[in-house]
Amino acid sequence: MASVITMGPDGLQVPDKPIIPFIEGDGIGPDIWAASVRVFDAAVESAYGSDRAVAWTQVPAGQAAFDETGEWLPEETVESFRQHLVGIKGPLTTPVGGGMRSLNVAIRQILDLYTCIRPVRWFQGVPSPVKHPELVDMVIFRENTEDVYAGLELESGTPEAVALLDFIKSEYGWEPRPDAGLGLKPISTTGSKRLIRAAIEYALANDRDSVTLVHKGNIMKFTEGAFRNWGYEVVKDEFSDRAVSWEDSGGVPGDKLLVKDVIADAFLQQILTRPAEYDVIATTNLNGDYMSDALAAQVGGIGIAPGGNINYQTGVAIFEATHGTAPKYAGQDKVNPGSVILSGALMFDYMGWVEVADEIRRVLEATVGDKIVTYDFARLMEGATEVKTSQFADAMIERMS
Repeated sequence: MASVITMGPDGLQVPDKPIIPFIEGDGIGPDIWAASVRVFDAAVESAYGSDRAVAWTQVPAGQAAFDETGEWLPEETVESFRQHLVGIKGPLTTPVGGGMRSLNVAIRQILDLYTCIRPVRWFQGVPSPVKHPELVDMVIFRENTEDVYAGLELESGTPEAVALLDFIKSEYGWEPRPDAGLGLKPISTTGSKRLIRAAIEYALANDRDSVTLVHKGNIMKFTEGAFRNWGYEVVKDEFSDRAVSWEDSGGVPGDKLLVKDVIADAFLQQILTRPAEYDVIATTNLNGDYMSDALAAQVGGIGIAPGGNINYQTGVAIFEATHGTAPKYAGQDKVNPGSVILSGALMFDYMGWVEVADEIRRVLEATVGDKIVTYDFARLMEGATEVKTSQFADAMIERMS
């Protein structure tokens, strides 16, 4: 009988037949979800036979939910994720001209999913714009709830903006231009440390070599600079027996995890010139957004980039396609389902069903290696067989052991 995943003192307690809510998504969402869920079910069966299975339950959000209920993100959807702990979603429309700024951001903030985890690696055969995409193997931990994504903004010329301009001039002597829009960039000790703690714990659990704190602390000293400093405090206060900073080790950590830092603009250069030097990355919200997509481009693009949003304290986690809704391709059975498929693999990793996750990644790489690809890769590869979204799923399933 299907039952709910729970959180215990030792972490997630996953039954053999867990109930997992999903949001199909808008635009191309139905196409890529229909393909992905068949891959998921086949991979579970391949790994465990009839001993385990997922009981999928659809929950509404996005355009379809708004058309039916007048709400972009119904409370029962949020509550379902909170109750079932683990879920997955396709791309969602961002409301235009009103409503929430972003449904994706809203879900993260409401459920306090403070970690956005984005593994970035190359799969054999995937077309890439760089010479050595195989050197890219990083896992980005992006803080999800603070920074400019907190949405604390005031529009230029509004009474609220004028009042704030007057206040900061009188109290601090700051004089932005009087026609400026204003925004706050909150970076807290709490938000920073729990994100960096999660990155270090992941690196230790997965035998990674280093964690790099990426920041712009040379300019924003009390926000991003503080993020860096708080990260090193976490190393010294909580992980001194297993991790060491570059400063304290001279870059020679011995058998400990090395924690280092780099300025964001230098990092964006070095991921092109020497990506092999970076492993697990911990960074702030906006930096993480840029870096995730820049790295994804090096290994094939966001069409196959997985992502997960996790609160390691409550156990709630939602995995998602990292691309948009691409409405012009909706209903055409055309686009690459790789982002949702690999996000599902990340979800199974989180659940402890690593055999399923490994099988999904193996057969995706085998399928692309055989040059059976959707249009986005086919146009970049010689001798490729272009297939539909559903056919790509068929090809993956055929290659399962």
